[in-house]
Amino acid sequence: MSYEVISEHACFGGVQGFYRHSSTVIGLPMRFGVYRPPKAVWPNARPVPVLIYLAGLTCTEETFAIKAGAQQLAAELGLMLVTPDTSPRDTGVAGADAAWDFGHGAGFYLDATQTPWAHHWRMESWITGELPAVLAQHFPVQAGGGLHMGVFGHSMGGHGALTLALRHPELFRSVSALAPIAAPMQCPWGVKAFSGYLGEDRSAWAAHDATELIKAGARCPPLLVDQGEADKFLAEQLHPHLLEAACLGAGQPLTLRRHAGYDHGYYFIASVVEDHLRHHARALCA
Repeated sequence: MSYEVISEHACFGGVQGFYRHSSTVIGLPMRFGVYRPPKAVWPNARPVPVLIYLAGLTCTEETFAIKAGAQQLAAELGLMLVTPDTSPRDTGVAGADAAWDFGHGAGFYLDATQTPWAHHWRMESWITGELPAVLAQHFPVQAGGGLHMGVFGHSMGGHGALTLALRHPELFRSVSALAPIAAPMQCPWGVKAFSGYLGEDRSAWAAHDATELIKAGARCPPLLVDQGEADKFLAEQLHPHLLEAACLGAGQPLTLRRHAGYDHGYYFIASVVEDHLRHHARALCA
C-alpha cells in the first residue's frame, strides 16, 4: 500500500507528518497524521507503540496535532501518535456538506449501511483494518496488533474510541476518551447520524453505542474518561452518567473524572492530555 507525504515537520526531536493514501475500503484518498517520537525517526528508527486519536465533529487529521500540545510528552514516552481524518472528503455525494454534524467531517467511526453513504463512509473498516496495515508497512511500529496499539478521542471521536475498543477488543490494549458522546442513541447528534448512516432499525444503532454495548456484555481495557462540567454539550449530547451507570452495573472498569469550569474545547483537552498519554503508555510500553 503506497502513501504520499503531504508535509513533515521536525517536532521535539521527532517528526510530525501528514500523509495521504488511496483507500480501498473508502474508495477515495484518505488523510492521516503521524507523530514519530525521536526513537522512531529514520535512519535509525526503532519500533514503537501506536496510539490512535480520533477527533470530533468538523475536525481533520491536523486538529489534535496543532492544538493539543501532545508531541512533547509523546517524544518522552516513545509513543507514535496517529490522527486519522474524521470522514471521507470530496465524495461528490449530494448533501454531504449540508450540515456540520453529518456527512463530511462527521463520519462517526462506523460503516454506513444506507444509500448514498454506504459507498464511502466506511470509517470503522478503515481505522481498524486498512490504516493499521499502512502504518505497519511504512512506519516503525511494534508488531503484535492489539498488544501495542491504543485508541482515544474527543467528543464524536470519544464515541469512536469507546465503541471501536468495545467492538474490537483484540486490536486495542488501552482506551480513553475526552468529553465523549457516551450514549449516542440518547442524543440529537447520535440520532441524526445513526438514522442517516444506519437507517431506522435501533438494534443496529445499539451496536455502535458504547453504553448499550457494555450493557450487552462487551468489554474493553479499563476506561479513563474526562468531562468538563462547563461543557455546553454535556446535558443534551454527551451523557457520561449513562456510561457510568452501565459500567457500574456490568463491572467494566471506569475512571470518570469531572472537571469544574472546563468546556468542550481544546483548552480542556490540552489540560488533561498528559494523563491520557500516561494512561496509554502504562499499557502499551510495559
